[in-house]
Amino acid sequence: MTEKKYKVMVVDDHSIFRQGLIMLLSTIDHIRVVGEAENGNILLMKLPILEPDIIFLDIKMPEMDGMVAAAKALKINKNLKIIVMTMFEEKAYFTKMVEIGVSGFLLKTADHFEVERALNRIIDGDSYFSASMLKNNNAFESSRMLADRLTAREIEVLKEICKGFSNHEISDRLCISRRTVDGHRASLLDKTASKNTVGLVIYAIKHGLFNVD
Repeated sequence: MTEKKYKVMVVDDHSIFRQGLIMLLSTIDHIRVVGEAENGNILLMKLPILEPDIIFLDIKMPEMDGMVAAAKALKINKNLKIIVMTMFEEKAYFTKMVEIGVSGFLLKTADHFEVERALNRIIDGDSYFSASMLKNNNAFESSRMLADRLTAREIEVLKEICKGFSNHEISDRLCISRRTVDGHRASLLDKTASKNTVGLVIYAIKHGLFNVD
């Protein structure tokens, strides 16, 4: 059975970065790059023609920036997956793009392994946030997170979730069973009133477990 090829677009106003990312993506077996654009206006023109599954999107671009483009693109196709590629790590950008509905965040310095990892997580229906963007802020951990009735183990699991690890990987990293991790994730979703990984990441940032570095 032939493996499905996921259609990808790269949107960035810097040609050298755009071409470099396209070359990287072209080495991933289940990915097919179907197009590129240097700003949001061109993206929106090509979107209904190319019908990509996933878009790698810059934030700062001329004519139409990534925030506006992401919002408009998701109105055209609510199932579109958007991975934000940026050198701008300010919390305002991060929070706004997450609220718009993007699926992941990567720094432009991400290596091949992390790009492929992010793609696979998002294809599997999850979200991905670069661990290098999330800075531990342990000073808040006991006073704020535990006050919200999260156990020490739940906080550990939440940290690993925010760093982009799957339940299986968390099981190995924390030396606990996969079933235990599943239980902690379900409990975290319930206690934080989150619907998915995105909600958990936002909760962790708002409550001081992580800062956007």
